[in-house]
Amino acid sequence: MGVGLRADAERNRRQLMDTARVVFAERGLDAPLDEIARRAGVGNATLYRRFPTRGELVTAVFRDALRELVAATERALQVADPWHAFAGHVTFLCRLQAEDRAFADLLTASLSGVPELERLRGQALAGLAELVDRAKASGNLRADLQHEDVVLMLMANAGLAERTGRLVPAAWRRQLSFLLDGLRASSATRPAPSVGSDAVQQVMQSIAKRGGLG
Repeated sequence: MGVGLRADAERNRRQLMDTARVVFAERGLDAPLDEIARRAGVGNATLYRRFPTRGELVTAVFRDALRELVAATERALQVADPWHAFAGHVTFLCRLQAEDRAFADLLTASLSGVPELERLRGQALAGLAELVDRAKASGNLRADLQHEDVVLMLMANAGLAERTGRLVPAAWRRQLSFLLDGLRASSATRPAPSVGSDAVQQVMQSIAKRGGLG
């Protein structure tokens, strides 16, 4: 392959990734690949030659972003006040979801079809679980909150952001403020029934299948 052909191939690859990032942000990880190719100005054959599967395209587009998410989680764990660390990081995650529909899926879908992203997302969720445990141990976060409850919170925020984003873009902030107040230990009145990690995992798998990543 000549230098010119290699340059064209790399240009097409970069154009596809840049376009996919925009389309996924607008429409989620189940966005049509044909739409990505059309908006990138290339044929479907070029897209599938560069990225034979949806999972390979998603990995190329979001690998660095999830690495940044892991780094952000690690920074949150360095915050001295456990409640502020937890509440601040949850707010950060909810803002990401509101700004980018693809992140709404990445945070709440089972990513078995994209093992590198699953590993990175797993690191981020493990850090989030540690933030939950620290805040509970400090006595500020209600004791009955489970790790899977935070995933459900993110699912709820994703749905709210999707339905209100264009007309009421700040709606998620208002609802999150109510939610965080209700999570304080001083607000707990009775234990909430547990949903169970198995049930949450089933929901995450259904989201992955919808996005073609299961």
